[in-house]
Amino acid sequence: MRCTILNRLLLTCLLALGLTAPALAAETQVAVAANFTEPAKEIAAGFQRATGHRAILSFGASGAFYAQIAHGAPFEVFLSADAERPAQAEKDGFVVPRTRFTYAIGRLVLYSPDPVLIDGRGIVLRRGIFDKLAIADPAAAPYGLAAIQTINALGLGGTVGPRLVKGASIAQAFQFVQSGAAQLGFVAQSQVIGIAGGSRWLVPADLHAPIEQQAVLLKTGAANPVARAFLTYLRGPEARAVIQRYGYEIR
Repeated sequence: MRCTILNRLLLTCLLALGLTAPALAAETQVAVAANFTEPAKEIAAGFQRATGHRAILSFGASGAFYAQIAHGAPFEVFLSADAERPAQAEKDGFVVPRTRFTYAIGRLVLYSPDPVLIDGRGIVLRRGIFDKLAIADPAAAPYGLAAIQTINALGLGGTVGPRLVKGASIAQAFQFVQSGAAQLGFVAQSQVIGIAGGSRWLVPADLHAPIEQQAVLLKTGAANPVARAFLTYLRGPEARAVIQRYGYEIR
């Protein structure tokens, strides 16, 4: 009888703890540029191990995120794929002052699962031995803009332009290439750095504007210490090591 009562009391306590735990969970909502998906997942996991807090990540095109933020989306931290949108968000009053910083500088890669299609200098673009070339939408995704700048710098806008297929984000452009919907595509180096095989060309940085990726604390997260803590962790040595491992440059 005594054991039964004790067991019931223990069960009641466990249920009470289980019901109250979510209310005590500390977390922050983070909008992350699609190119940064895999490193962001690793960084968020490290952040949780180090602090016990959770970064809830949403992935997409930087331009789409900016539009959502401008319309009141409840993101607290914004990791953009460029510097322009965080600067605009700051100008428009959505950002906590003096929280904007560059967390990574991205590299553009021309990639194909075909091991012989792409040479080490990108001559495949001039030869035109492909039907479709995938890029991210340049209006919404900085890597898509860098792809267009590269194509124009090579003087190939007229010949390559009709063969472009545009993804809503760099993640979708990569999916087009992986699925075979496009034979090759301009993607982020971070998306292919861990893939063996295929062929690729690391685009020279002087063919496009720098892909300077900036982070900001949004005013929606100003009162949330977890949002501030996540940005502090992002600038720390553990996160920076992850960022570099995915092929980004850091300052």
